Amino acid sequence: MSNNSILQFKNLNDDEKDLLTVNVIKGLVMDGVSNANSGHPGGPMSLADFTYILYSEFLTIDPTNPDWENRDRVVLSVGHTCMLIYSILYMCGYLKIEDLKDFRKLHSLTPGHPEIETPGVDANTGPLGQGVGMGIGMALAEKASSNSSVKRFTYILAGDGDLQEPIALGASTLAGHWELSNLIMFYDKNDIQIAGKTSRVDSTDYGKLYEAMGWDVQEIDGHNHSEIRSALQSAKLNKKPSIIIGKTIIAKGSHSLENSPKSHGAPFSEDEIKLTKEKLGLLQDSFFCNEEIINHFQRKFVSLESQVIERDNEFEIKTKSPEQMLKSLSIPDFGNDVMATRQAFGISLDEFATKFPHIIGGSADLDGSNCTTNFAKTYDDFSALNPKGRNIAFGVREFPMGAIMNGIALYGNHFPFGGTFLVFSDYVRSAIRLSAIQKLQVLYEFTHDSIFVGEDGPTHQPVEHAMSLRNIPNLLVFRPADARETFYCFKSIMKNTENPSAILLTRQKLPKLNIDENIIEEGVNKGGYILKKEDNPDAVLFTTGSEVHLALEVCNSINKKIQIINIPCWELLENQNEEYISLIMNKSCNKRISLEAGITSGWQKFTGIDGLNIGINEFGASAPGKDVALHLGFVREKIIQKIEDYLDE
Repeated sequence: MSNNSILQFKNLNDDEKDLLTVNVIKGLVMDGVSNANSGHPGGPMSLADFTYILYSEFLTIDPTNPDWENRDRVVLSVGHTCMLIYSILYMCGYLKIEDLKDFRKLHSLTPGHPEIETPGVDANTGPLGQGVGMGIGMALAEKASSNSSVKRFTYILAGDGDLQEPIALGASTLAGHWELSNLIMFYDKNDIQIAGKTSRVDSTDYGKLYEAMGWDVQEIDGHNHSEIRSALQSAKLNKKPSIIIGKTIIAKGSHSLENSPKSHGAPFSEDEIKLTKEKLGLLQDSFFCNEEIINHFQRKFVSLESQVIERDNEFEIKTKSPEQMLKSLSIPDFGNDVMATRQAFGISLDEFATKFPHIIGGSADLDGSNCTTNFAKTYDDFSALNPKGRNIAFGVREFPMGAIMNGIALYGNHFPFGGTFLVFSDYVRSAIRLSAIQKLQVLYEFTHDSIFVGEDGPTHQPVEHAMSLRNIPNLLVFRPADARETFYCFKSIMKNTENPSAILLTRQKLPKLNIDENIIEEGVNKGGYILKKEDNPDAVLFTTGSEVHLALEVCNSINKKIQIINIPCWELLENQNEEYISLIMNKSCNKRISLEAGITSGWQKFTGIDGLNIGINEFGASAPGKDVALHLGFVREKIIQKIEDYLDE
């Protein structure tokens, strides 16, 4: 294609206009990456044809409102190719050319990987594979939200690296099982990754694999526009989730870097850009794109106006008032018996679920252990035949569970939760991190929160996990001390729409705190409170969760005045005003102690480096919980001795 084509654009036929528009997008990609002196130009050039056809001809969006609730969703799972999406969003009118020039600059709308603060970006991606899980969560949320035969589609743009991550395949298995017919994934199969050809590490037949997982599979030339159109039209009519495997060439159209790993993660040289632009029929102007090109890209946008109206009429947008519903809640009658906080969570979940129909979620094959069995029995499993089922049976898939929860939250209309053992938070940690970065209201329920798991042994006894979760910014970590505190932690979680939360719950039964219910609720909302007050105390002891009861026993057995501070949520406490924090910290007292059945590193923020930190800094053992505690020295008598020795120093 010659440079004259740009100048004679209006005289070209439609196919020629399409090809030239794709080339202009490739030029924007090359210039953006070059201007930033970092980024990934090769992948966007192999993915450009499909993405162009998708956005210009198939995607239902509101050109005036990128956050329109009834839009189709697009998840760029292969997040490092984001300069392509930014160029496309510029063509849509959501971004300005200055935004493309600010690629990878501080506080720009075009960061190094997609972020939801950018208009038109539906998910933060970059950690490969997770976009597949989030897209599946969005498709699930749409199915669960809709009472109409009209589909709001979720499109996933994936690459070779995405499908090499097991998270993608674990989530895809569920999508096939659920028959998410509103889900279409394009696999940009250019067979190149950073270290070379994918054949070095992978010989999987993904067509057969996805067919076995219950997906409709199409294999096409990913640069052939007519094949792309035909594949998309077929996928939209299919009753299964669809994967379109597009055979492509990385850096397609470049002067000398086609099919080369060198094009993956570094800017093209000035000569390469110059010669590539000549080959693509582009002017040499940096960030060139004229009004004719944009008008051609937006040629079907006028019809979108009527589609927006039609969808808004078809789908009722439900507005909820969480505050009003929370006020109508009554705390369940937990009785006076001892109760594991996991059991209290299940009872609380039943109470909240009746008032909040948008609560949706389940367990990673641990319904009974996570105490979500009654929720599942009451509201039934989500399935292809029952899309209104509110229980999600994730199977033994902790990481996919977390990614899918994130997708559900990103879609909106639902509050997702997922349960597993605390020790398996390691499996889901990367999804938790994306929950926190995106500030999504999701709830991770983690039971069996300490060595008191018992006989399952050290592989199932979390030691470092609570503190590990507390180190994730934006994540609220709750560790309630009894049944009522569990309920009020749940209530606090429902109020907070700006953060994901994790609630850590016991397997062992705990007694009821002998304090007023209002004190518990206020204390939970503030993250911490004085449980046992002393005037001019000899020491201040900080504790949380099941160890609150142990702390009370210990301090009542020591002939010293020890003030006990219960901290069900560190993060909420740290957000209180200075006056309240000063009251809690009581810095006039020099002796400071922490007590928790986990690693002690981290408690120094409350005790200082000279304080006494009592915990468990080694792995457990296979035995009943009480025997494990005795073996590790985490028992009343030994803790009393440690505290007395410390106070006598």
